[in-house]
Amino acid sequence: MILLDGPRIPARSGQTKKLVILFHGYGSNGADLAGLAQHWAPDFPDTAWVAPDAPEPVPGAPGGYQWFPISRLDPAAMASGVRMAGPVADQFIASELRRHNLTHADLALVGFSQGTMLALHLGLRQPSAIGGILGYSGALAGGESLKEDMVSKPPVMLIHGDRDDVLPVGFSLLAAQQLAAAGHGAEFHISQGLPHSIGPDGLELGGRFLKAALSGRYRSALAA
Repeated sequence: MILLDGPRIPARSGQTKKLVILFHGYGSNGADLAGLAQHWAPDFPDTAWVAPDAPEPVPGAPGGYQWFPISRLDPAAMASGVRMAGPVADQFIASELRRHNLTHADLALVGFSQGTMLALHLGLRQPSAIGGILGYSGALAGGESLKEDMVSKPPVMLIHGDRDDVLPVGFSLLAAQQLAAAGHGAEFHISQGLPHSIGPDGLELGGRFLKAALSGRYRSALAA
């Protein structure tokens, strides 16, 4: 049995009422996204954060991990990859909710790049709606079958740089279209002039989204 773990940031108040799990991108690790949690944590005193390392090391990249191997941006390969990675990460979600005695509504998932693919795959298939899914610079793997596969409809925000040459912004545009076609919308923000990374505007919008999503009374982060 594979058990995931990674950097943890406990709730500053000492009382964990909400949980955010952050899934890193290909070739990275949990410590990379833990920086996001450190940035947001002061505004979320009752929230615990955890950024697990993916289970597979990336060959030739010391300290880098992958949720699944990927050599090209092929839709079928991405869909197969998230299905392969899903059970281990889903087990981690369930164990973290038990650890903190929380419900799905108390949980938000954050992803970057390959981690966004995983966050969307898992977040839309939980038995009850989680608080929200925040995806940076990613894609919706298996989006063509989402209408049949989707189990719940949590709030979703997608943020992507228009100068991304690793995973072009068109992947997030397509994800938003596929979510809409499946009967579930998503908020979408394009960061102008940004490559494959997270800019100040995306960081600020992401924090607003998480605040709204975990409040239990979601309203648009873009309208805030």
